[in-house]
Amino acid sequence: MKRGGIVRSVDELGRITVPKELRDSLGWEPQTRVEFVVEGEEVRLRRYATGCAFCGEEKSLRTFRDKPVCARCLRELKSLF
Repeated sequence: MKRGGIVRSVDELGRITVPKELRDSLGWEPQTRVEFVVEGEEVRLRRYATGCAFCGEEKSLRTFRDKPVCARCLRELKSLF
C-alpha cells in the first residue's frame, strides 16, 4: 500500500473527513454511500454497491476486482474473450 498523502484526524465523534480532492477524483457526491472494509490492521473505503457494477442486478453476484458482478454480466464478459 502506498504511504504518504493527506492526513486527517478522527474527531471526538469518531468522524473523519474525506478530503475534497479525493471525493472529486472518485466522483463521490454528497450522500454517496461508502463501505468500510477491514483488512488486517488497515481500513479501506470504497463506494457501497448493492448490485451488479454493470446492470444493477442484485441476485447471483460474484466479486471481480472488488466489484459486484451478476452471473449474466459475467457470461457476457467471458464471451468477449
